[in-house]
Amino acid sequence: MPELPEVEVTRRRLAPVLVGRRIRRARVSGAAPLFLTPAPLLARRLRGRVARAVRRHGKYLLFELDDESRLVIHLGMTGQLFSSAARSPRLLSATARSALSPEEQASFRPDVHTHLRLSFEDGGPEVFLRDVRRFGRALHLAPGESHPRLERLGPDALRVTAGVLREVTRGRRAPIKSILLDQARIAGVGNIYADEALYRAGIRPTRRAGRLSAIDCDRLAGALRFVLRRSLETGGSSISDFVAPDGRDGRFQDERRVYARAGEPCLACGVPIRRMVVAQRSTHYCPRCQPR
Repeated sequence: MPELPEVEVTRRRLAPVLVGRRIRRARVSGAAPLFLTPAPLLARRLRGRVARAVRRHGKYLLFELDDESRLVIHLGMTGQLFSSAARSPRLLSATARSALSPEEQASFRPDVHTHLRLSFEDGGPEVFLRDVRRFGRALHLAPGESHPRLERLGPDALRVTAGVLREVTRGRRAPIKSILLDQARIAGVGNIYADEALYRAGIRPTRRAGRLSAIDCDRLAGALRFVLRRSLETGGSSISDFVAPDGRDGRFQDERRVYARAGEPCLACGVPIRRMVVAQRSTHYCPRCQPR
């Protein structure tokens, strides 16, 4: 699932392709429940609009349009938002990849999983939203309109401080891993970066959140900002579906210390990484480096 770094990489690389261009046509599939705004209505509202800016909060992308309305997109688990000029085998299904030569795999043609297709008056590259599992969401907000999905979000994880962590963990009996995944408390963190931040902070994922000390919160806030910024520097994590709008893969997956490394030796101490389930999510940690 794309987390904050992947969504921010998408924002940064899509903005030059989209901002300032007038939409000539929006082709929207009827893929429910992907579109919270009915597909025909969304297509009409987007036609003729110009994106003035692309912003992000947590895992949500917010496209600010010239009539002061907004297009809001959440990529869900398998969402991909990219330019028609992008080239990557990740834009094809496994079945399609196996049936095509490496040369043919480099090209993408809109398929049944391509649910939004924006073409522009300048005739340049189109923008596609593709989502195989359709757990993503897209909606259009009129000028001044908000939505509960945005209103419930906590502070953006890139700006989390020790003070914020103290506030969201105070008195909480839930495991700290659960708190990090709760978008209403901290927006943008998912499984990968929660595991990696907890490892760097030396905190066990099952530690009761309310028992974190001020020092623990300071250490964890710093670790969280570090892994998120480092992932941004490397283009995000391309473990399965994620590909940037220009077709490039991220490289942070090569720097993982614990996530999806169960049974492999810890890179710091050599003890095998363990896996368990916390908040119904696969969770990875080092029993020696995360003793508390």
